[in-house]
Amino acid sequence: MKVVSSKDFKLEREVEYGTPEQNQAVKEIVAAIKKEGDTALLRYTEQFDRVALTPNQLRVTPEELEAAYGRVEQSFVSAIQAAAANIRAFHARQKRNSWMDLQPDGTILGQIIRPLKRVGVYVPGGKAAYPSSVLMNVIPAQIAGVPEIVMVTPPSTGGKEGIDPYILVAAAEAGVNEIYRVGGAQAVAALAFGTESIAPVDKICGPGNIYVALAKREVYGAVDIDSIAGPSEIVVLADETAEPAYVAADLLSQAEHDEMASAILVTPSQSLADNVAAEVERQLQELPRQAIARSSVENYGAIIVVESMEEGISVVNRLAPEHLEIVVEDPMGLVGSIENAGAIFLGAYSSEPVGDYFAGPNHIIPTNGTARFSSPVDVDDFIKKSSLIYYSKEALLRDGKTIIELARREGLEGHARAIEIRLKNEGKGGDGYGEQ
Repeated sequence: MKVVSSKDFKLEREVEYGTPEQNQAVKEIVAAIKKEGDTALLRYTEQFDRVALTPNQLRVTPEELEAAYGRVEQSFVSAIQAAAANIRAFHARQKRNSWMDLQPDGTILGQIIRPLKRVGVYVPGGKAAYPSSVLMNVIPAQIAGVPEIVMVTPPSTGGKEGIDPYILVAAAEAGVNEIYRVGGAQAVAALAFGTESIAPVDKICGPGNIYVALAKREVYGAVDIDSIAGPSEIVVLADETAEPAYVAADLLSQAEHDEMASAILVTPSQSLADNVAAEVERQLQELPRQAIARSSVENYGAIIVVESMEEGISVVNRLAPEHLEIVVEDPMGLVGSIENAGAIFLGAYSSEPVGDYFAGPNHIIPTNGTARFSSPVDVDDFIKKSSLIYYSKEALLRDGKTIIELARREGLEGHARAIEIRLKNEGKGGDGYGEQ
């Protein structure tokens, strides 16, 4: 793992969202799903997943959900149940209520909060299946009150046995019973526009490969999406008190996600930098996903040695990482200086996987520096808000001329007259419209 100074490391990472060929392929898939529905969906499922299905086989049956429990360990079921309880408890504190403010003149102003009606959750397959992502997407939507939650996942995530049973059990424990065995861009398009078998949704969330990400971008506007997720990231801000083995292990916990994942240590301690570099190499030798992790740390990882902790904080804020661990003698003392980070882990024992799986906060977090302006998935992602305005006669008579003034300054005479006609009718006059 390379050790560099901050001036020798390019802090702004450029991530390309697919090649022209990939973008064009996604556009064609989305257009075909819109035009042909199930016919195109089944064709692409056979082409890309090498699974031939009939329309009646798209939806996972209750019997399959029940059978999945027999294919997983009871210890996994207990772990999913415990994690789900923590995630529910954390997100329950985020729930908002509608409100109204009745003013003395009879005016009522407020906000009505309603859940989205139908949400689609994409659960990936491929290099790894992520049951934890089922919980992180579904539970906030449930707490928001979304009545219909549908899940899609590639049909071959579990090899010849079909869908990964751990994904199915996680879905069942989260309360999802509408599941379809489709994946890729074609699944995203089916959720967005609907087919004969799959009703369209209002929002699509969940991670996926580049084709899923491009498809989400393509359908955005027809439906809402959570984000266009980039490669996973971790930054560890550490001082000389940090344990090198812990830091190295946490860096590798993200590097093993995929070859483009980014794992970075920022420290003012040269000795810690050297020790972590050596420890990363040692631990890599024993990591099952060694090839993926090695590619990640060699191409996108770094140990950045800074002059001071103040410079380290500045580097962190410029990186705006998805995950930030602060492993220093007094981590709480630095929290107030962190402006940009998706999730912040404090202290030697708050390893990033604690948040990924169990603590309760959501692990779907902004990537690619977007923590500068966006937030982890939460209950607010699954609600919509309507403003409520009831203006009394007394209030309109009081404020009408002011509203007319603003409208006319913008050149919108129709707006002004909509108010003025009411003032005239109530005997309060106006500024020219209808004057005798």
